[in-house]
Amino acid sequence: MNLIGNIIWLVFGGFVVFLEYMIAGLALCMTIIGIPFGLQCFKIGLLTLFPFGKEVREVSGGSGCLSTVFNIIWIFCGGIWIALTHLVFGILLAITIIGLPFARQHFKLMSLSFTPFGKEIQ
Repeated sequence: MNLIGNIIWLVFGGFVVFLEYMIAGLALCMTIIGIPFGLQCFKIGLLTLFPFGKEVREVSGGSGCLSTVFNIIWIFCGGIWIALTHLVFGILLAITIIGLPFARQHFKLMSLSFTPFGKEIQ
């Protein structure tokens, strides 16, 4: 079931979102200050490529005050807009019964894109 969901996800916009995250990650990695943020774009982008069957979890013991500071910077520099975009698409897809699995994936991506530091994908 995960394979079918991932294929449908890719066809209906998942690949475009993946490319957007990869381009943003490359642009952020061109500066030394932007490298940690670019790596998070790559992490989110890989999740948007195949979101079905993956989970987002908090890193146990590995995140500290640095990840909190990076999350605050991320939120103010665009993370809020990315999360709101996933929220809007999730709500629109949740209106229909067929779109519920895809809405769930957008809500998962929303939580990761709002505060990506200190989280891992399994």
